[in-house]
Amino acid sequence: MFHSFFPQPKPFFISLVVWTLISIFGWYFFAAGLGASLGFVPVAEDQQPIDLSFFLLPENVWFYSYFFLSAVIFCGAWHLIARNHPWKLWSIWGSALIIFVTYFGVQITVVINNWRRPFGDLLQNALSKQPGISVDNFYSLMWVFCQIAFLSMFVSIMTDFFTSHYIFRWRAAMNDFYMSKWEKLRHIEGASQRVQEDTMRFSSTLEGLGISLINSVMTLVVFLPILLALSHYVTELPVIGPLANSLFWLALFWSAFGTLLLAVAGIKLPGLNFRNQRVEAAYRKELVYGEDHAERAQPLTVRELFNNVRRNYFRMYFHYMYFNVARYFYIQADALFVVFMLVPTIVAGTITYGIFQQISTAFGQVSNSFQYLVNSWTTIIELLSIHKRLKAFEAAIDDEPLPAIDQHYLEREAGVVHVDG
Repeated sequence: MFHSFFPQPKPFFISLVVWTLISIFGWYFFAAGLGASLGFVPVAEDQQPIDLSFFLLPENVWFYSYFFLSAVIFCGAWHLIARNHPWKLWSIWGSALIIFVTYFGVQITVVINNWRRPFGDLLQNALSKQPGISVDNFYSLMWVFCQIAFLSMFVSIMTDFFTSHYIFRWRAAMNDFYMSKWEKLRHIEGASQRVQEDTMRFSSTLEGLGISLINSVMTLVVFLPILLALSHYVTELPVIGPLANSLFWLALFWSAFGTLLLAVAGIKLPGLNFRNQRVEAAYRKELVYGEDHAERAQPLTVRELFNNVRRNYFRMYFHYMYFNVARYFYIQADALFVVFMLVPTIVAGTITYGIFQQISTAFGQVSNSFQYLVNSWTTIIELLSIHKRLKAFEAAIDDEPLPAIDQHYLEREAGVVHVDG
């Protein structure tokens, strides 16, 4: 699943994590200060531009240069190590490009959040009939937003185009690898489906989760300082009272609560999804055999196989029912949580509507980043079930014992029938 596309996956990803940590510490403890001494001085949070000039700030230009240098060092080293790997350009350099574009997308969100304060304050002043407000004030701010939105659209479109090709290359790498081992794999239940469909689903699902994870990490890096800076506006919380860095601790608590809630509620779902793919494949395979062989797909056999399908679906429906109770409860509560916590601050009148908008956006960004497992849980369940199916391929290739669930299938084909199919 990985070594067909990435060179030496374990050393590659371990070195990626280590180099990322080195780069982060290098930035905060050396490069950022060096940049300031060279004239790339950071701008205070409340003085940052609300238009496209944000991306040309000296501190951002310096960071882009630092990121580019770090990526070139890491990717260049692995390019030499994996000089004979056929997919190194996509797996090494393509991954670096996706990481940078994801970070740039997060920065676009920062610019939009900067824009929210003047627009929200202008809206509040206009509704309260403050003097000196004209339509030109609104139109000029809306034109600034259009520029940011057009940039965001362009980046998103080009990113989606590139990642689509990235996903297909990963699928092609797996396809080529598995087909080169086809004689060892052809006896596995649903082998053709695993090569044709599961490789596609695995690459696209994992790529989506990977980008979401990178986006969550980048969002935390970018928005945590903003959230900490906005925390000084929140002087008191319900029940808790005054709390330093209150917005950060609220985001951490609420996200951890949601993650734990859904992890416990959905613990049985990966296995049920995997079993569902297996019983569906067994039913489909018998029907395919019945197209060419009159003795196959007999009513009793088909009825038994379909009963296995029905039994597993009913189990899934039951477990998804209480999982969705927990999930939708959390989603509905999440919509009001930050407003509930800001009620004392709102009543005290210590913030404007623009600041409230900034707090809501920054809290939502940080909270959603911490809620990575909450937002991705159903996708993770699907990925785990696909991984279980492809793991049997890995076992067959390496001449290892098959997973028990695949051994049951081979036993059934030999005449040993299990209740669960």
